[in-house]
Amino acid sequence: MQQNQPSSPTPRDNNSTIYCLAASIFFSLLFLLSLSSTNYTTTPTSSSPDTRLFPNTPHVLNNPNSPPLPFVPSIAYFITGSIGDASRIFRLLLSVYHPKNFYLLHIDRFAPQADRDRLAIRVNSMPVFRAARNVHVIGKADFAYPKGSSPISSLLRGASILLRLNSNWDWFINLSAKDYPLVTQDDLLHILSYLPKDLNFVNHTSYIGWRESRRMKPIIVDPGLYLAEKTGMFYATQKRDFPNAYQLFSGSPTSVLNRKFVEFCVLGSDNLPRILLMYLANTPSSLLSYIPTIVCNSPEFKESTVNHNLQYASYYTTSNENPRFLNGSDFQDILHSGSAFASQFRLNDPILDRIDKEILGRSRGSVVPGGWCVGDTNNTCAVWGDANILRPGPGAERLERRMVELLTNGAFRTRQCLIE
Repeated sequence: MQQNQPSSPTPRDNNSTIYCLAASIFFSLLFLLSLSSTNYTTTPTSSSPDTRLFPNTPHVLNNPNSPPLPFVPSIAYFITGSIGDASRIFRLLLSVYHPKNFYLLHIDRFAPQADRDRLAIRVNSMPVFRAARNVHVIGKADFAYPKGSSPISSLLRGASILLRLNSNWDWFINLSAKDYPLVTQDDLLHILSYLPKDLNFVNHTSYIGWRESRRMKPIIVDPGLYLAEKTGMFYATQKRDFPNAYQLFSGSPTSVLNRKFVEFCVLGSDNLPRILLMYLANTPSSLLSYIPTIVCNSPEFKESTVNHNLQYASYYTTSNENPRFLNGSDFQDILHSGSAFASQFRLNDPILDRIDKEILGRSRGSVVPGGWCVGDTNNTCAVWGDANILRPGPGAERLERRMVELLTNGAFRTRQCLIE
């Protein structure tokens, strides 16, 4: 049988090919421009999340006579980083991912726009992120100077976006690219499901010694609040006294906050959050004082605040503002701490691989397996099930012991907001 020989392309075919290529390039450029021009980029919102993850069916108990299981909460994560942190943010996202949670990723303006674009494309390449529609990337970034007040502005913006994106989350957790989890999300959600939803976990102290005073009294001007380009911090020669209308507290930049408190800071009618925002606008390291001072000066929240942020950190001295970098020699300590997170880690430190393997059960490039993963043994999250089904492991037991220690009557009272 004679085979038909391929015919040479006609001029019309060549023109069609050129038009197709031009259209592809045009729409690709439009896509990249949309990433950089919008306030935040999300997965498509034209349809609801995958019904395999959220079937809206009642839970079936193993024992019909058992009491009903508590409602599984959800967490809003605000994950931040700077120049060179795109890969770290994505790895952290994979390690804390769960379909019931919500995630907002922010790479500040010290990094080029290309980093945010690549992160958004990488997020959109994950099938489960597209299915759950719960991971978002801020496209129009803010400056976040470490010594200024611009990190407070960035934090409040992230919280307000998460409030607008969804009204169903229960707790807000802000993490930096240098943090990493010590429990799975199934472990954390399981423990949180048994806790009162009015608790806030915030490191706080009212003790302000001469070192802290030297750090908090100077007056600075944060260029991230008014300049579009990176520049140096401006320090005034004058200093100011501490306020007497409220008591200043200090703590750490990471907290676990309930939704009601976040709404109090962002939307509430009480003026304390705004007054404090004005006062701290020209104070170095203001992020360390903002949340602790609000929560400990608010009668509505101070009685239900635990003086621990569920994060393990180690300092060379008590006067150090930032924790030291953790390494392999700290593994047993962070494991026995019972904390949910740890800070801080160097980029791709081998201890992170050990945490993935021995604690989280996470393989490279994959999310942490949970009760919602019903695939085969080689790729347990290739097939999805009900996101409300949790499969807690040893991490839940460690975190439970830590919670019992923090919330027992005597310990809880001594860890509440006290004037020292």
